[in-house]
Amino acid sequence: MTSKAATRHVRLAGLTLAAGAGLAAGVAQAQDKGTVHLAYVEWSSEVASTNVVRAVLEQAGYEVDMTSLSAAAMWQSVATGDADAIVAAWLPTTHEEYLNRVGDDVEDLGPNLDGTKLGLVVPEYTDVDSIAELNENADTFNGEIIGIDPGAGLMGLTEEVIETYDLDLSLRSGSGATMTAALSNAIANEEDVVVTGWTPHWKFARWDLKYLEDPENVYGGAEQIHTVVRQGLEEDMPEAYAILDAFEWTPEQMGKVMLMNQEEDADPYESAKQWVEENQDVVEEWLNG
Repeated sequence: MTSKAATRHVRLAGLTLAAGAGLAAGVAQAQDKGTVHLAYVEWSSEVASTNVVRAVLEQAGYEVDMTSLSAAAMWQSVATGDADAIVAAWLPTTHEEYLNRVGDDVEDLGPNLDGTKLGLVVPEYTDVDSIAELNENADTFNGEIIGIDPGAGLMGLTEEVIETYDLDLSLRSGSGATMTAALSNAIANEEDVVVTGWTPHWKFARWDLKYLEDPENVYGGAEQIHTVVRQGLEEDMPEAYAILDAFEWTPEQMGKVMLMNQEEDADPYESAKQWVEENQDVVEEWLNG
């Protein structure tokens, strides 16, 4: 191990400890193209995308290390060069603060996924189409909106929605798991339910759902997920850089991988390898730039 590589290894280990997260070393094909270090946040969407990129880079002959970090540490790692790349940069809003801090020290390769969204979600069969129609149908939804973790930004926005639209529904907190369980139970019984939602999420791959219109635009516009690399990667690893630059997929494609990860005893790395194997036409476009 060179001194530079050793330094990178030590610093990444420090970031991981600081974030309270684990370091998962890639078990890749042993070839001589070198190791690509990917950092990510433990969001189901980014677990899916980072594992898919790992599988694709391994197919190209690289070894890959994946490091789970907090969002702030993830951005710091790519800015310092401890990580080579992230495919988990939510812009322009969610990670705006981090980009402002380190924008001069990283290279933004642009969106790898377009069409992220926040809002209130109901089953497709529900007659209500707009948040503005919720009050007159409050009884249909038992007077409540099923939410997620109390501290989530989406919950704060939903409280703002309740105030803006003067809704007679209360927001019930819980978790992502309780939200999807309530959604599953309602659909199984063909009942109406309204939940907090975001795209990409595997629930859109499992059920027919729709966002309620938001005429006051409280939830804001769509975001994108960008790929961001360290300065100098293009010179050091031009082929890996080209693959990362070409990586781009749809919320529906990501949703399928996320749904695979919901299966009992699912391994996100194995799910990613399976998806890559079954979608070689898409993967070839990334490999060939």
